Amino acid sequence: MKRIVATLIAMISLVGMIAAEPVTVEFWHAMTGKNGEITQSVCDQFNASQTDYKVVPVLKGSYPETLNAGIAAFRAKQAPAIIQVQEVGTATFMATKGAIYPVYKLMPENGQKFDPKVYMPAISGYYSTADGKMLSMPFNSSTAVMYYNKDAFRKAGLDPEKPPVTWTEFFDAAKKIKAAGYQGGFTTNWISWIQIENFNAWHNQSISTNGNGMNGKLDTVLQFNNPTTVKHFQTMYDLSKEGVFIYGGRENKANPLFQTGQVGMHFESIGGYGSMKAACKFEFGVARLPYYADVKGAPQNTIIGGASLWVFMGKSKPEYKAVAAFFAFLSKPEIQAYWHQNTGYLPITKAAYDLTKSQGFYKNSPGLELAINQLNNKTPTANSAGLRLGNFAQIREIEDQQWEEILAGKISVKDGLDKMVQLGNAKLREFEAANK
Repeated sequence: MKRIVATLIAMISLVGMIAAEPVTVEFWHAMTGKNGEITQSVCDQFNASQTDYKVVPVLKGSYPETLNAGIAAFRAKQAPAIIQVQEVGTATFMATKGAIYPVYKLMPENGQKFDPKVYMPAISGYYSTADGKMLSMPFNSSTAVMYYNKDAFRKAGLDPEKPPVTWTEFFDAAKKIKAAGYQGGFTTNWISWIQIENFNAWHNQSISTNGNGMNGKLDTVLQFNNPTTVKHFQTMYDLSKEGVFIYGGRENKANPLFQTGQVGMHFESIGGYGSMKAACKFEFGVARLPYYADVKGAPQNTIIGGASLWVFMGKSKPEYKAVAAFFAFLSKPEIQAYWHQNTGYLPITKAAYDLTKSQGFYKNSPGLELAINQLNNKTPTANSAGLRLGNFAQIREIEDQQWEEILAGKISVKDGLDKMVQLGNAKLREFEAANK
C-alpha cells in the first residue's frame, strides 16, 4: 500500500510539473544589431512577467528572408505563431485567405481587452481594413527623417542648430559641405520609401490611385512620375555628377557614408536612431524632411515604414492565448516607452508617447519627438494616409534598379521614372489577376 501511495504521489507530482510548463510560441523576426538586442529584451521581460507563457524570438534574416521563410513554413504546416512582416508585405498578407488570425479577433477571443483607438491612427490605420479592423499588431513603426553632422555644418559655415527646411536650402548646404572638404554633401537610404513614397506624401501628391491602394481595391495604378518628382530626381542626378550626392546602395547600405563622416547629411529611418548613436563619433542632429516651397499643400505629413506582427492560423487555443497576452504586454505604455527610447522606433500608442514626454526624455533626444510630430504634421489625406500595394517588394526592386540605371547614365531621369511606373503597374496587374 505504501508503495502504491508513493507511486501515486510521484505521478501527481509529475503531472503537476508537466502542467507547470509554460505554453511556448515562436516569434520570427528580422531585427539585428541594437534593435535585435532590444527585441530579445522585450521578450525576456514578458517571459519574466508571468509563468504561463513563453515567447521565443527567432532571427530569420532580412525582411524578405523572414517573409519567405514564413510563407514556406505555413505551406509545410510548420509556421510560427508570430511573424514580423515589413510594411510592403501588408497587402499580400491581407489578400491571403485562411492564413491569418486577425488581431481584432485574436485579442477579445482570447481574453484580452482590445481598443484600437489607443493606438496612433497614423500607425494602426496602415494595418487596418477600410472600416477600421486591425489585422496585425504594429511593432517597429518608423518614418523617414534627415540626419545631419553638426561638425560638418560648422566646418561649412552653416548653423548647426538650423538645419535646412526647403530643398533649395538643403541642396545649397550640401554643396557647401562638399566644398568644405567632405567627400560628398549627402546620401540617402531607401530611395523608394524615402525619395518616392515619403517625398510624395510630404508634398501631398498621389503615389497611386485608390488612395495609394489603401481602400483595398485591386485595380490600383502607380502615378508618382509627376513633374515634382521628376524635378527632384533630376536635381539629385545632376548633383551626383558633381560629387555632391553619393549613392551608397539599396535599402540602408548608405549608412556608413554618414556614420564615418564622409557626407554631412543623410536620409534614413528614425528607427535607425539607436544605431546612429552607437556608430557616430560626432555630434549629429535630426531634422524634418525638406520640402519644395512652391508645391501647394507642402509640407503635409510623412508615412510610416517598419513592420508589424501577424499571427498564423493553425495553432492551438493555448498558443493563441499566449500570443494575445504577449500583444497586450507589448502595448503597455511602459513597454512601448522602453522600446521607443532604446530603438528610435515610434511608440505605437499615445499613452507611451505621453509617458516618454512626462519623463523628460525628449529634452536630450528631440529628434525622436520630431519624427512623431512630422508623422502627425497634418490630418492625413488620401495622398498621405499610407501606401498598400500588391507585389510591393518587387515594385521597390524595380524602382531601385531604374534609379541605378539613371545614375549610370543608361536612361534619362524622366524615362527612368516612367519605366518605374510602367513596370510597377505590370506587377500590380499580376497581383490583381492572382487575387480576383
